[in-house]
Amino acid sequence: MLIAFSVAPSGAPSDPERAGAAIESADGSVHDAVAAAVAVVRASGLPHRTTSMFTEVEGEWDEVFAVVKSATEAVLPFGSRVSLVLKADIRPGRTGEIDGKIERLERALGAGEPDAS
Repeated sequence: MLIAFSVAPSGAPSDPERAGAAIESADGSVHDAVAAAVAVVRASGLPHRTTSMFTEVEGEWDEVFAVVKSATEAVLPFGSRVSLVLKADIRPGRTGEIDGKIERLERALGAGEPDAS
């Protein structure tokens, strides 16, 4: 299973000292809360990739959703509520898709390009 998820706080933290920072910086960024979630993903040991909008994680159903739950819980102190967006690609019997999908895309893109030599 391959999932892409995004988690972000909103509202005032119930315990600002526990959150360690305001929910948003002066520029509206929630990077401290996102960093708390990404730290959970990285500690999981599962294949993962973080981009500017989502974090992808690959693994079995139970382990992937346990990471999403823990990452969401890591964001809770930063606001009075948390928004979670999740997309899943469920393909039983397939592994390595976090890189495989990108490799197939790059091959397809390269197949249409003329030889530069």
